[in-house]
Amino acid sequence: MTLLEELAVEAHACVRCPLSQGRTNVVFGVGSPTADLMFVGEAPGEQEDLQGEPFVGRSGKLLDRLVYEEMGLTRDQFFIANTLMCRPPGNRDPLPDEIATCRPFLDKKLELIDPKVVVTLGNFSTKLLLDTKDGITKMRGKKYPFRRGWLVPTYHPAAVLRGGGAAEAEMRADLIRAKRAMVE
Repeated sequence: MTLLEELAVEAHACVRCPLSQGRTNVVFGVGSPTADLMFVGEAPGEQEDLQGEPFVGRSGKLLDRLVYEEMGLTRDQFFIANTLMCRPPGNRDPLPDEIATCRPFLDKKLELIDPKVVVTLGNFSTKLLLDTKDGITKMRGKKYPFRRGWLVPTYHPAAVLRGGGAAEAEMRADLIRAKRAMVE
């Protein structure tokens, strides 16, 4: 068993915060354990909680399509996870103590996968990993030094679904920025 698989076993048994009481599944993350690219979102939604996999609903379908169109990658070629592994009730925003409780799991995933580029999807993962209070609209459009490579913030796919063509064009530009960062 790999260290990442051991971490997944530990995560599936986690009861460190009250979110564990309401979950159907722990949503640990999926993809290549040796990926150069990792996406980090916010928290599982209803479909993710039911299926135990991140980004499987409409947002995930959009993300998969845009990543394929702009980066030429499929889900088995990158890793995708969230700041939280359990769904907040009613899809509410994650609470600071929930993020803090789940943070060691995310940090360990980042350490074990060791991606060259991390793309944060939305406010929560961007603020957490860049340790900033600035929102996604201010932070996106640039790349930031992160661990052994770069962090590229972009919109959450759900925001793109709501925001239409302009938001999608900006997310596409961010994905191109991430693709370029992977070869630097």
